[in-house]
Amino acid sequence: MKVFSALTLAGFLFLVPANSAVQKRRAAPLARPASLTITSEPNAIVWIDEIRRGTTDATGTLELKSVSAGRHVLRVRAMGFKETTVPLVAGRRSIAVKLIRTTDQAELTFQQAEDAREKARDDAARRQSADLYRQALKLRPAYPAAHVGLARVLLDLNDYQAALSEIEAARRARPAYAEASAVEGRINREAAFTDEAIQSFRRSIREGRGFQPEAHVGLARVFEDKGQNEEAIAEFRKALDQLSDSEPVIYQLLGAAYEKQQKYKEAVAAYEKYLALAPNGSLAPAVRSIIDQLRRDAAGQEIIP
Repeated sequence: MKVFSALTLAGFLFLVPANSAVQKRRAAPLARPASLTITSEPNAIVWIDEIRRGTTDATGTLELKSVSAGRHVLRVRAMGFKETTVPLVAGRRSIAVKLIRTTDQAELTFQQAEDAREKARDDAARRQSADLYRQALKLRPAYPAAHVGLARVLLDLNDYQAALSEIEAARRARPAYAEASAVEGRINREAAFTDEAIQSFRRSIREGRGFQPEAHVGLARVFEDKGQNEEAIAEFRKALDQLSDSEPVIYQLLGAAYEKQQKYKEAVAAYEKYLALAPNGSLAPAVRSIIDQLRRDAAGQEIIP
């Protein structure tokens, strides 16, 4: 879907008007994002602050162009190895993460389940990944991440009640679990329990101390469902602030939200950002057509130059 808080400025700044001389004197410029090179095992999955940022290549290297200033938490997982979490101190430009092989059968089965879920393209494959999660949970009943992974699969299979049961099990083992609450919100939205979805997403954001992009995107989708496009745009922007451009599809969603408001200039800017980040993405052809149409629709208006 995470640790913190890219969204919140110092509380003092919220108390001072934007044009205040005091703020102008005291507000230091924000440090710019920097590149980071991570080395570990080949094909290792990398998360920063619980946001998946990519996978190492065949040499075990992942280069990230944009990592925000400040302290972070780095998590690395590779098949057959024990998952490792390490602190990432401010200003670090490179880090090597040594993984240790594991014989923990529950962890190994969980890794297989995660891999199967990500590769699943049909319900038969999803059911196979669900079976792997269940095997991991038999080996280790108190395994919150496995419960959440199984909930995600069950959501994809439209088994909402069973998915919610897995979230409840995850929260019994780990009461404050931002990812579990975000997935719960997605389940409730898909089941058309709008109020419950909003409660789940907001709880997720609280549990993540403000930093939970999956929940912000979830809230945005709920607000779209309710026709509250201004609120949806605000939530999409919060998610983008936290994702460091690691999920281009959010820009496509933001562009669509601006379209609904007939804010063509903003919509085009969002769509163009998607294309800049994912020029060969699955949505790229459609996005290019949308941009062309928006420019035609706006012809003669002083909206898009």
